[in-house]
Amino acid sequence: MDHQELTTQIQAFLAEDIGQGDITSEAIFPPDQLGHAQFIAKEAFLVCGMEKVALAVFQVRNPEITSNHALPDGHLVRSDDVLLTLTGPVLDLLAAERVALNLAQRLCGVATNTARFVEKVKDLSVRIVDTRKTTPGLRMLEKYAVRVGGGFNHRFNLADAVLIKDNHIAACGSISGAVAKIRSNVPHTMKIEVEAETLQQVEECLASKVDIIMLDNMDLDSMREAVKLVNGKALVEASGGITLENVRQVAETGVDVISIGALTHSAVACDISMQITAHH
Repeated sequence: MDHQELTTQIQAFLAEDIGQGDITSEAIFPPDQLGHAQFIAKEAFLVCGMEKVALAVFQVRNPEITSNHALPDGHLVRSDDVLLTLTGPVLDLLAAERVALNLAQRLCGVATNTARFVEKVKDLSVRIVDTRKTTPGLRMLEKYAVRVGGGFNHRFNLADAVLIKDNHIAACGSISGAVAKIRSNVPHTMKIEVEAETLQQVEECLASKVDIIMLDNMDLDSMREAVKLVNGKALVEASGGITLENVRQVAETGVDVISIGALTHSAVACDISMQITAHH
């Protein structure tokens, strides 16, 4: 988590939500009126981002807002559990409420969703990893939530790693041609991953001595055959159409890594509410 980047993002999120000012709250409360607030879980889920993100939103709004309780990342909660407590000016608590809740609900949702996938394969030597299918602007935070849920991160952006996909192969003409061009232009320290849709393409990947072969939308029988073909000569990643219902079967084919866009793009926000009491 890059804290400087997080602060910059939070400032933009607050500016979007507050606009020229909270006309409702500012008409009711004087600037010096203090209050106490709690984040309350309304269902069971895995906690992510209470201290590092939600509290940060309030403190970007007003550094004098304090907390004496923030549940740690990875903590399992039930309905009615207190996640975070806050003390500070009522106006600032109300101004930051929506942004803090939006982020906390989203991150808890991603972490909880990831943990469900990880649980299905916990006794097998396979990694559950995310993809670039993240909400624009929230990649750093959503990939952080994946790690909290027990998953791992795939590349963060296009500059992170070489991944030759179907459109690269189609436009270039062949896997071997694309790999050759990569090798002549990319440092020797970079691993090369190639997406394969057929066993024939897996063989072409092996002939080109790539480091990682991604089996894209293959059926289970083809995956098993591919793992045998590769026989440890490259890391094998499964991707495409992975669900909670089939992730264990995919893991049992012997692949090393399973990448799942749904960890982030289909995570449902967790239900959290903020309850506030003003000091009179």
